[in-house]
Amino acid sequence: MNFDNTQPIRNNTNVSESVEVMNVEHWTPQLFSFCLKRPNSFRFKAGEFVMIGLEGSDQKPILRAYSIASPSWDDQLLFYSIKVEAGELTSRLKNIKIGDYVILKRKPTGTLILNALKAGTRLFLFATGTGVAPFASLIREPEIYERFDNVVLTHTCRLQSDLAFGERLFESISDDPLIGDIALGKLLYYPTVTREKFKNNGRISDLIHSKKFFSDIGISDIEPDMDRAMICGSQEFNKTMRSLLLEKGLTEGSVNMPGDFVVEKAFVG
Repeated sequence: MNFDNTQPIRNNTNVSESVEVMNVEHWTPQLFSFCLKRPNSFRFKAGEFVMIGLEGSDQKPILRAYSIASPSWDDQLLFYSIKVEAGELTSRLKNIKIGDYVILKRKPTGTLILNALKAGTRLFLFATGTGVAPFASLIREPEIYERFDNVVLTHTCRLQSDLAFGERLFESISDDPLIGDIALGKLLYYPTVTREKFKNNGRISDLIHSKKFFSDIGISDIEPDMDRAMICGSQEFNKTMRSLLLEKGLTEGSVNMPGDFVVEKAFVG
C-alpha cells in the first residue's frame, strides 16, 4: 500500500538511486500501478515496503512508503498506488510514463513477512484498498504454500471497479509458471464492496461478525490453534481487525517475536 496522506518517513541512512519506469497502468481515475526496473543488488522479502519518490521543486526528494507488490524473485518492482490530488507525491507520481525515473531507497522493511508468524495451517490476508499490494507479493511466493495448507485473501473496497487490480492478480495465479500448480486449491480470493451492490456486500469485519464470511468459505470460525493472519489497510481498518483477532484469541506478533497475526505499522508515527 502507499501512504501519501501521512507525514514523510524520515530515513537518511540508506542509499537511494533513480530507477527507470518500465510500465504504468491506470485502473480507475483514483488507482494506478507502475513497474520499476529492479537494480541487480536490490533484495527484499515478500510483504515488505520501501521508500520511493520524486525530486521536489527544491531538489530535495519527496519520499513515501510503498509496499512492493511483486514477488521477491521478479526482475521488476511493482507498486500499486492511490491518486491523491492534494498529495505532495502522488499528484505528480500519477503522471509518470515509461522511461521516466523514480527515486528508490535501498532498505526495504515491514512487519508483513512470513517469519513474523508462528507455524499454522490456514493464513488470512485482510486488506482494504491499496493494502492488497504486499499480499500481491506474498501470494506469488512458493514459501507461503509450503507453510500453509490454505491461504484466504480478502479485499474490501468501496466500488467494484476498485477491485480490478486484485481480481486480475488472482486470475493470473493459475498461469504463473512458478506457483500456479502449487496455489491450485490452496488460494481463496474473497472480495467485498461497501458502496454498491455486489455478491459480498460490506466490510470484511462486519461479515466476520455476522458469520457470513465463514459460511461463504466453508469454515466455522477463526481458530487460534491453527489460523494466522496479516492485516494491511487504513488506520481504522487495521485497528478494527486487530481488536477482532485479539477477541478471537490470537496474539499479535512481530519480526522479533513471531505471533498469530501481524499488522502493517507504516502509518505509526
